[in-house]
Amino acid sequence: MHASIGCCADVSEHHEQVKTLSSPSPSPLVIATRESRLALWQAAHVQALLEQRGHRVRLLGMSTKGDQILDRSLSKVGGKGLFVKELEVALEEGCADLAVHSLKDVPMDLPEGFALACVLEREDPRDAFVSVHYAALADLPQGAVVGTSSLRRVVLLRALRPDLRIEPLRGNLDTRLRKLDEGRFDAIVLAAAGLKRLGLGARIRSVFEPAEMLPAAGQGALGIEVRSVRQDLIDTLAPMMHQATWLATAAERAVSRAMGGSCSMPLAAFARFDGEYLQLGAAWGDADGGGALVTARGAGAVADLAGAQHLGELVAVKLRDGGARYSTG
Repeated sequence: MHASIGCCADVSEHHEQVKTLSSPSPSPLVIATRESRLALWQAAHVQALLEQRGHRVRLLGMSTKGDQILDRSLSKVGGKGLFVKELEVALEEGCADLAVHSLKDVPMDLPEGFALACVLEREDPRDAFVSVHYAALADLPQGAVVGTSSLRRVVLLRALRPDLRIEPLRGNLDTRLRKLDEGRFDAIVLAAAGLKRLGLGARIRSVFEPAEMLPAAGQGALGIEVRSVRQDLIDTLAPMMHQATWLATAAERAVSRAMGGSCSMPLAAFARFDGEYLQLGAAWGDADGGGALVTARGAGAVADLAGAQHLGELVAVKLRDGGARYSTG
């Protein structure tokens, strides 16, 4: 990775210096990113795409509350928005121009003044089964311990194997793999995309097809956030938008938004195109372990954002009709 990383004060000072120079050379675009290995890979990927288009780009590494609080589940400490708040502050204060996120970590409704300007082509959206001793979920013995940080995965795993012990697993990707290798878990479930992006695809023993474990809304996709007043950046990023991924994830995120969009709600939503038709599936479960899994499907000829969001809202209605509860958390 050929990234350069500086502090917020350094970047602000750099911008001020550039303003005083007579040279017409523009200041570099600054990307705010979390400092985990995966987040830095994602930011460097966007950096490379922008540099291919002739832009100068720097990375601004930051630690977020989501990275710092590791002893409690995300649903109990504020949700996945904890991974993006500090990056948004950097955008607001002018320390950075854009922020790169795993789209599944981005809240369904951004704060006023911010915009999701670009969604890149999706990596593998599926969940991965990772284990030292077992090749697949079906091979685990009764009562085996499986680690995951996701309430969505908890309810889907319970539906597949109610005999398993499912334990919380927090930390960055390397930390989770280390805990597995230390023998604390018989298996863990991770996003396939992150493992593949870091060259760790060999750790995947098997993948869960969407028919058995629906991914989270936005899983496998990268989103780029900017201040909504930065039309120059929105125009710069427009050619990098992957239309099929943008529409599919918009439909998924519309399901989540219509259901309350809370990290404390075990909800899955996944869409993919079959020709011009967008096929969307969703699943909801009770975090307390009671009741059956509620599933819903929908499809439509989707060509724009409004159509994608409408499809997502229709599927959310089907979920609620099936017994899924709207989240107020």
